[in-house]
Amino acid sequence: MAEDISKRDSIKMSIKGCQTNNGFVQNEDIPELDPDPGSSGDSPPHKAVDIQDSDESGIMSVRPFAGMPKEVLFQFSGQARYRVPREILFWLTLASVLLLVAITIAIIAISPKCLDWWQAGPMYQIYPRSFKDSDMDGNGDLKGIQDKLDYISTLNIKTVWLTSFYKSSLKDFRYAIEDFQEIDPIFGTMTDFENLIVAIHDRGLKLIIDFIPNHTSDKHAWFQLSKNRTGKYTDYYIWQDCIHENGITTPPNNWLSVYGNSSWHFDEVRKQCYYHQFLKEQPDLNFRNPDVLEEIKEIMKFWLAKGVDGFSFDAVKFLLEAKHLRDEIQVNKSQTTDTVTHYSELYHDFTTTQVGMHEIVQSFRQTMDQYSREPGRYRFMGTEAYAESIDRTMMYYGLPFIYEADFPFNSYLNTLDTLSGNTVYEVITSWMENMPEGKWPNWMTGGPETTRLTSRFGSQYVNTMNMLLFTLPGTPITYYGEEIGMGNILATDLNEIYDTNTLFSKSPMQWDNSSNAGFSEGNHTWLPTNSDYHTVNVDVQKMQPGSALKLYQDLSFLHVNELLLSRGWFCLLSNDSHFVIYTRELDGIDRIFIVLLNFGESSTQLNLQEMISGLPTKLKIKLSTNSASKGSEIDTRSILLEKGDGIILEYKTNNLFHYRTAFRDKCFVSNHACYSSTLNILYKLC
Repeated sequence: MAEDISKRDSIKMSIKGCQTNNGFVQNEDIPELDPDPGSSGDSPPHKAVDIQDSDESGIMSVRPFAGMPKEVLFQFSGQARYRVPREILFWLTLASVLLLVAITIAIIAISPKCLDWWQAGPMYQIYPRSFKDSDMDGNGDLKGIQDKLDYISTLNIKTVWLTSFYKSSLKDFRYAIEDFQEIDPIFGTMTDFENLIVAIHDRGLKLIIDFIPNHTSDKHAWFQLSKNRTGKYTDYYIWQDCIHENGITTPPNNWLSVYGNSSWHFDEVRKQCYYHQFLKEQPDLNFRNPDVLEEIKEIMKFWLAKGVDGFSFDAVKFLLEAKHLRDEIQVNKSQTTDTVTHYSELYHDFTTTQVGMHEIVQSFRQTMDQYSREPGRYRFMGTEAYAESIDRTMMYYGLPFIYEADFPFNSYLNTLDTLSGNTVYEVITSWMENMPEGKWPNWMTGGPETTRLTSRFGSQYVNTMNMLLFTLPGTPITYYGEEIGMGNILATDLNEIYDTNTLFSKSPMQWDNSSNAGFSEGNHTWLPTNSDYHTVNVDVQKMQPGSALKLYQDLSFLHVNELLLSRGWFCLLSNDSHFVIYTRELDGIDRIFIVLLNFGESSTQLNLQEMISGLPTKLKIKLSTNSASKGSEIDTRSILLEKGDGIILEYKTNNLFHYRTAFRDKCFVSNHACYSSTLNILYKLC
């Protein structure tokens, strides 16, 4: 009995067509099959077959079956009807993978560089002391800024830019730094700053801050140690022997402070003169001392580690002075030497933009790059180049393989004394024609040290200048309050000293028509609010369809969402004393924007069809300073632009202006790209 069971459990196969497969089934009764009619009765009903010993004809008569042993599987796998489909599937799979890899590489190769965060949206510059007071002491603070981040987001702002908030004296409005790693108590605490950074980043925004490496306060610990000749700090500042008798100092040379009079001041402790490009309370650091440079880099690392996304480096052209200390040349050589006391009366060839200054800026860039390696955490670097020639300003972009600033801040629109189509045209072309290839432009129409737009040119030009700002190529930069058309204050008693003219543009932000314009709930504010705050404020304008604020929001939204504005070509078509006309266009998009701005002192009539061949009689108004005309059509043969009017027209065409011979020399693009509507991607091989 045990022997029968053993035979039944053995792995065998019926030779008769392999109709049963009991090779992998154990302890199971095997049904008996009728023997072949031609076989002898003594023959056993089944016969175990060794597949390896069977001939080809035997295999051909056998069909595949589930659970076959691998020896059988190998026999079938070599047959053409099984091998060929398998090989076809293999090569198709391999070809598909290689094709996908090739397509991916090709897309990467032809794709233009993505815009970084500092290119993708506007920057909003805030003077912290004047933005929002949260503790009722009359001074704006960091908590106040955090409270207003939702408002900033409604402006489609990408980057918040804070001016100086470091611990300092009130000299020169917080630019005399006593401690670069502390928050001035007026603005709050370091915890307040850390909370502000978190809140900014939570809203998808970025934060850049001012940094003034050229000088410190005379109360800074470094200066106190330096004037006492303590260790390495002895040469942290620029000291020179000078004559001091009977309270009168004879300086080493004729160099002048930006604020006038000698830039040398005698120190009673050290018995030497120290150099100050600005106020005597702001001694210049000695950047020829490598220890000073390392100290500044450590300060940068401190704020970068806090999460700051970038810096605006201020006053960098003053970082180095000539070592020879020769007198600077007078502008008017016939002027008596003793009467030369104003900064503008000398050529400053020995005290600004010295050899080696750009190497210092490059070292700042290298420090920033150490914190830019994490994906999505690129650290921005801008430089202030106020009152520089256009050639010197462009040097801050660096060289093709030696990077400095992502861009020097473009303040040339800020310095316009008169507004016209021609002056605006000159500012635009000067920057675009001189900017190194592949670099990124920027534009700003206001700042803490300049008169506000409304007070410079009149309120009727606020909307026009904002339309200019958002339709030019590059990054638009707005000084707080310009979005609602704030003007300078007219107060005379400001209880402050030093260049009070720059205070007039720093008045408190006008939030509503309540007491102190909603800036503070305290009994006083550090500066008076403007008398027009009852009508010029955020609350009033956000409810008015045709307000400056509403247009600003429409323009910023258009800038963020239109490839024509963020990536497209810029072509200047025409200008005169009244108007400037230009286009924004992009290869692959069959429409363009035509921007018409009237900066003249009166209305002007334009016939666009005479300027542009093939232009349709009617074009759609995309946006206008006159909100009532938005979305309507205009006759291109007779366009009336009132004083301060601006219009963005939408024109459907494939005949782009940067291909036309007449305009080719007046077209500019920073990062060349084309658009594929089929694939919905940008590419650069076009």
